[in-house]
Amino acid sequence: MTIPISYYLLLSGIVFLTGIVGVLIRRNIIAILLSVELMLNATNINFVAFSDYFRDMGGQVFVFFALTVAAAEVAVGLAIIIALHRSRSTINIEEFDLLKW
Repeated sequence: MTIPISYYLLLSGIVFLTGIVGVLIRRNIIAILLSVELMLNATNINFVAFSDYFRDMGGQVFVFFALTVAAAEVAVGLAIIIALHRSRSTINIEEFDLLKW
């Protein structure tokens, strides 16, 4: 007995929606970064679900590379957050106006 693909798509949609809401309503840079990771994981759920549905390993291989890129993104993102925190002593997104005229 297998789980229908619609369950995976529903789970992925809920996780992606949670990530979008987190990006839109959070003011903490770390929370926003975690919300972006939630959205990436939702797409990974879709890739694995469709890979299993179509009996093709391409989606799972793509997820492996996507997780590798996501880990690098988190490392660079945390380095930027630490640099911003050292210069401004806050991680509140509304306090940063570095690119404003």
